[in-house]
Amino acid sequence: MVFHAVLLVILALVVQATPLPGGFVGLTFEGTDEPVKLESSLPQEPALDKGDRHAWEDGRDVPATAEVELPPIGPISPTPAAAADHPLGVDPARLWQDMPTGTPGGLEGRTPAGRAQLGQERGSSPESENAVERALRWLAAQQHEDGSWTFYHPKESQRVGYQNPGTEPSTTAATALVLLPFLGAGYTHAGGEHQDVVGRGFYYLNRQAVLGPQGADLREGTMYAQGLAALALCEGYAMTHDPALRGIAQKAIDFIVFAQDKKGGGWRYTPGEPGDTTVTGWQLMALKSAQAARLDVPTPVFPLADQFLDGVAAEYGAQYGYMAPQPRHSTTAIGLLCRMYTGWRRDRPELERGVAYLADWGPSATDVYYNYYATQVLCHWEGTAWEKWNVAMRDHLVRSQSAEGLESGSWHFPDQHGDKGGRLYNTAMAAMILEVYYRHLPLYRPVVLAPGPDGAAEP
Repeated sequence: MVFHAVLLVILALVVQATPLPGGFVGLTFEGTDEPVKLESSLPQEPALDKGDRHAWEDGRDVPATAEVELPPIGPISPTPAAAADHPLGVDPARLWQDMPTGTPGGLEGRTPAGRAQLGQERGSSPESENAVERALRWLAAQQHEDGSWTFYHPKESQRVGYQNPGTEPSTTAATALVLLPFLGAGYTHAGGEHQDVVGRGFYYLNRQAVLGPQGADLREGTMYAQGLAALALCEGYAMTHDPALRGIAQKAIDFIVFAQDKKGGGWRYTPGEPGDTTVTGWQLMALKSAQAARLDVPTPVFPLADQFLDGVAAEYGAQYGYMAPQPRHSTTAIGLLCRMYTGWRRDRPELERGVAYLADWGPSATDVYYNYYATQVLCHWEGTAWEKWNVAMRDHLVRSQSAEGLESGSWHFPDQHGDKGGRLYNTAMAAMILEVYYRHLPLYRPVVLAPGPDGAAEP
């Protein structure tokens, strides 16, 4: 009896490695829906001796010098090459060309030529572009040895902390949020100044994902993190066509689809919970990026999301509340941007009135969350309302960027969100606001980008 009991326990622990699309390997238990950790097929961190480690401030051991190995990914080349010769397994000349040309809201403006052209057309300045680059270098300096970022002080105890750290514990949320401004400026793991930084960040997200029957769970306790992580993964895949990102990006989207409240249509902190506008906004942006990356997104997701927005709309959709139709500035900006991406035409009266509200309120001196969404709405709207908003918002951020000490290149605005996310959150959000000119193509007019360095027209 003892022998058979031991044998049953051994058999119950046997697992099968199942390959996922995109080069990642997940572990699935036969006959159970229990989620398990998603393991990468990429090289693992080298084993360390005890002498190569030092203690965290709380006494735990962490690697002192370990570096995450990434696959050898070369720079994007404008010259055609055989797919078999490219480390990503694709023709580097087609990394951007496979994207639909001039897609409204698309990512094609993130090339160097696109940044210059759209920045000039839509209102950037040399000072704002310099502020973006300084912010990215500050963010890169805060990356931990394992490829992650945290809203609080760096994990490595030998590093001196900057002022105004946050308190939010989710490492996947912090890592994904910081990856977004790098991607927004055109930097990927496929080449460029920040290639290693972005690659290590994606590597960390992959290692933190928990694979279950509903997809890849990257929440670490909150759907905010899931939306941010899925958004970063989808953008990274759309920009590089790296097959190693496709599987994890699709699985992250699958989890968002699973987590939607099937009655109300929104998302909140946990799967199936009645939604709120702030969490819903990040999920919708991730789903739209998945569509741009040509990943699978079920059709009913968007009508359900529109149903949720109807439920929190005031003045027939000109303003929006959090979980009920009591409008706030930030949720109005989120709701209007979501409506733009789910198909509202520019001549819709409710949208026009909503934009007028934002223009009348103007940018906030401290609420970077509201500014992030409202800036996108006004930029897509264009016209005199955008021009006035842009000068005020852009110049405020350029003036308020820190220029001294460990904080040089960063921002901190004290408010409810800013204090919880801290300086890292504020800096990532401010950088994305200053990238608004080229981060997404205009929604309401066609754009033809100038020829690239090889003479061919960039998409």
